[in-house]
Amino acid sequence: MVSLFFLQAPYAFSDPADTDAPFYRIEAQPLAHALMEYSKQSKVVIVVPSGMLEGKRSHTVLGHLDHEVALNVLLKGTGLEAEQLENGALTLQQAVPDDVQPPPSKTPIQARAPERSPPMAPFVQVMDTDDRESTQDTVIVTGVRGAPRSVIDSPTPVDVFTYQDLQQGSPTGIYESVRFLIPSFNMPTRGGGGTAAIIASGGMRGLNPDHTLILVNGKRRHKTALINSVSSLYNGAAGVDLNMFPSSAIARIEVLRDGAAAQYGSDAIAGVINIILKDDPDADEVTISAGQNFDRNDGEFFTASVNSGTSVGRSGRLNLFYNFMSREESNRAVPISDRINLYPLLPGGERDPREATIERMITQNYGAFPQTSHIFGGNFSYETAGAEVYAFGTYGMRTSELNWSFRAPNRDVSLPEVYPDGFRPRLTIEEDDFELAAGLRGEAANDWAWDLSFSFGSNNTDWENSNSLNASLGPSSPTRFEIGRLISSEWISSLDVTKLYELGSQGTLQASFGLQHRFETYEVEAGDEASWIAGDYVRPAGQPHAGERLAPGAQATPGFRPDDAGSVERSNLSAYAELGWSPSESLFLNAALRYEDFDDAAGDELIYKVGGRYAINDWLALRASYNTGFRAPSLAQQAYSSTTSQFRDLDGDGVAELLLLKNLAVDSVAAQALGASPLQPETSRNSSIGFVLTPYSNLSVTVDAYQIELDDRIVVTSTFSPLDPHLSADGVTKIGDQVKALLGASGLSSGISGQYYTNAIDTRTRGLDIVATYQARTAYGDFRFIGGVNRNETDVRGIVDNPPELESLGNIELFDRGKRGALTDTIPDSKIALGLDWDHGRFRTNVRATRFGRYVVRNAINPDADYDVDPEWIAGLELGYALSENFTVYAGANNLFNTYPERIREPSPTSGSNMYNTFAPFGFTGGTWFVRGTYNW
Repeated sequence: MVSLFFLQAPYAFSDPADTDAPFYRIEAQPLAHALMEYSKQSKVVIVVPSGMLEGKRSHTVLGHLDHEVALNVLLKGTGLEAEQLENGALTLQQAVPDDVQPPPSKTPIQARAPERSPPMAPFVQVMDTDDRESTQDTVIVTGVRGAPRSVIDSPTPVDVFTYQDLQQGSPTGIYESVRFLIPSFNMPTRGGGGTAAIIASGGMRGLNPDHTLILVNGKRRHKTALINSVSSLYNGAAGVDLNMFPSSAIARIEVLRDGAAAQYGSDAIAGVINIILKDDPDADEVTISAGQNFDRNDGEFFTASVNSGTSVGRSGRLNLFYNFMSREESNRAVPISDRINLYPLLPGGERDPREATIERMITQNYGAFPQTSHIFGGNFSYETAGAEVYAFGTYGMRTSELNWSFRAPNRDVSLPEVYPDGFRPRLTIEEDDFELAAGLRGEAANDWAWDLSFSFGSNNTDWENSNSLNASLGPSSPTRFEIGRLISSEWISSLDVTKLYELGSQGTLQASFGLQHRFETYEVEAGDEASWIAGDYVRPAGQPHAGERLAPGAQATPGFRPDDAGSVERSNLSAYAELGWSPSESLFLNAALRYEDFDDAAGDELIYKVGGRYAINDWLALRASYNTGFRAPSLAQQAYSSTTSQFRDLDGDGVAELLLLKNLAVDSVAAQALGASPLQPETSRNSSIGFVLTPYSNLSVTVDAYQIELDDRIVVTSTFSPLDPHLSADGVTKIGDQVKALLGASGLSSGISGQYYTNAIDTRTRGLDIVATYQARTAYGDFRFIGGVNRNETDVRGIVDNPPELESLGNIELFDRGKRGALTDTIPDSKIALGLDWDHGRFRTNVRATRFGRYVVRNAINPDADYDVDPEWIAGLELGYALSENFTVYAGANNLFNTYPERIREPSPTSGSNMYNTFAPFGFTGGTWFVRGTYNW
């Protein structure tokens, strides 16, 4: 059966004599896609027998060209030529040699000549065909420079997710969607305490968040100033927080699951996530969603997003975006027993009568923390004088609240003159996040395509502690403190150049090279004096703890001290070259080489990548790659220093003690007293091999095995605490006493525990990714199935010896078994992600099922206190109905069956919490319901 592509647009063919030649920008790509883009830009109808386009690719078209010239450039080398029909439409036919008389042409199926009409978006309609477009035809720009390629033609595994995919389930952030879409991506709902509960942190292929490079329209995105400083998972990671990016701006996300540091620079060890922005001037949309948890009716959330596009002049586009998100807290703690005393005993030993009326739900932060954000964005482009000017950027404001543990009235720091019934400190972090990228791109006379760009990004966080006190200042202590600020910024200047060489019988060669300069800064600003100072107040006679000096600094989060404050900066210059050779239609080979030079202790690195793809036949292709990579230590890892209240199990009994834990800057006197040394880059060796199976046009299966060897990984050390009860090397004193002396000699108060970042460990990660996609159009509706499986295993291959400073302390480890387990065992060992979309008439349905595999949480000291967490299946359901052509409503549930992670213990008798492990990738607050409405115009 003959099938046709009808490519239509709103305007009739314009007379070139009436206006200047129009500007074309069409990348080299599969010919079918290129013709659709040509029709869109030229306003010309093309009628093409679909079988004629199979296996053909276009050339790049760039510049002010007449329509006929542009089409001829597009078709060059394809063996096709254009013919204009009497009705004004175009058709394609096989080109005929000059010495051959063509046979009489058959009359093609006619397309009605377009008439002038109000503007409307071009569209493609496929009629009477079984060869419908599938995900195999999705064109990507990530992974190989130069000509875009389809997903199945990529020499490395790439996943593509649309804005509609990201909207399923009405998530409150981008990473919440990615968690269920990418099999090898892991994101704990709450990775730990402190800022780890604020940052959206997730890693690919068992590695840290900062081992994945984030790009926006191919440009590096800046990092957050916040750092996972006290978490067990991803500790020390200071990556990109995508929840500070407007989801309404996203056209699609391309996820490269392979090392690519040689192509894109530092950090791209596990892969690359490239966000492609919307740029359609005729697309306008508003989406509003709301929901809450099944249990306790808490965790209420509300989101609103807007995208509006418009044309600018003859050849410009502008899209504006806005996202609002508000999420309330949730809590899964239970009330403690009324037999637990919260007030001091009366002088006669009797219980305080207020024990009968005090709120027994003393823990209110065992769940998600409240958060509110406003995020704005824009994407602009304008074609002029043979080049394109472009700019895009975002600005976000976010408020996050961390409600800390309850300080009962019988605690030494609960001054009855200030808080007679106890208090619960609250940390509020106000964030301002900004990024602007701008550039100019075009094509030189010798066919070299170039792109010159500049970007600036910053993240500014302001910390405030309220409902608190500095007990060492006594009853006169303030109850509100300025804790300080963290500020990070990145300036990036880039030049990228590429050219496609036609080599005749030797195929084509894509040659690319480029330069990049990065200037990074990181700053810690001190808090007000009352937030960190050690006062001399002593509890008076007649009160509990009489005669004792009290803990210094604001409760829960003391301020950044003057010796914590400071700023660091560095410059980085890099150069790369990349070749992509297609000697035939079945073979593609690529190689990349990159040199990076940092002006700090990170030094310089030379890295490379080689890979290729070979199509054995039309339905089976092999692909493989090998690359070396590196990640320079972030400035945050070098300079960050702060103190927070944290729970740590120091004696191995499975019960954590509350202590003041200070993250020590690597170059600080205290860190060096414990053996710290300057941080060095992490280096990697990444290999992968796989195959692509496409037995039918609507079915594809990819299988990729990988191995990542990562040396000198930057990790946080064990906790060095004055409360450590174990004997030191002298056999008389305790390790805690020795740590207390070392830290005290460095100027820290006696109750402070410490940790720092160091290059401590070598790991090897091995895994397997399987991804299958299937689409079908039937009388019962359109179906799309996506299934993914990941199996991942990380082993420790080497640990550095204790520095001499720690050897003298005795039986203490620089990197304890709990820290090791967080890298090797605490991430689920497997994940299965299944999704089914069904569209039928006005109805739309999405069903999702995800199996998170087994993981183990290791105790720092005692193996008997380890616990296993069994696998769990989590289901999601979304039902939609189109009330009109423009308005669609949805309702559904995430974690449909209200599944909780396995209980690891009974609730703590003193807090009513800690019965669930907070690393569960699906959370520990149960299921949620939601409703959503989308209006397009």
